[in-house]
Amino acid sequence: MGIGVAGIDEAGRGALAGPVVAAAVVLGPKPWPVFHDSKAISAHRRVGLFDWIMAHATVGIGVIGHDMIDQVNILQATMMAMVQAVDHLPQSPEWVWVDGNRIPRPLQGRATPIVDGDVWVSCISAASIVAKVTRDRMMTEWSHHYIQYGFDRHFGYGTRQHYEVLNEWGPSPIHRHSFRLAKRVA
Repeated sequence: MGIGVAGIDEAGRGALAGPVVAAAVVLGPKPWPVFHDSKAISAHRRVGLFDWIMAHATVGIGVIGHDMIDQVNILQATMMAMVQAVDHLPQSPEWVWVDGNRIPRPLQGRATPIVDGDVWVSCISAASIVAKVTRDRMMTEWSHHYIQYGFDRHFGYGTRQHYEVLNEWGPSPIHRHSFRLAKRVA
């Protein structure tokens, strides 16, 4: 018998640099706070919820780096991170709810895709928070190695500031070279 239903979500799919991170979260039968999509809450609240989830839920995390993203493409890397996240749970879940409209092939037959699941399903919302905070912390750590890129501010996403730095310095070693990295900044 499995450990219940796991929700899966990812962070970093649209970033220009760094890994894609997926989290699988099983909440269990206790009262839980109301979770929301990680992008819809403040960074401070997100970290507080992350700490609470890590202390009270069952969590697995999968990370696929920029080099593998360049090799297989972002969709396949995301699917790989999701499978890793489930594999990193201490036991196999009875069922998996995946945010989005696709299920990683190894999870087919034991998973359901849910579009906007991070808005509607608590365990997916919790996974969204875990994936986002985990990835943000990784990018903050990279910001200490590549100071000029500001990874601790934009976390590798394609902001105006990030494109300006890319146009001046070119890509760092953790940029995804298969992504369009140059952009004319008006």
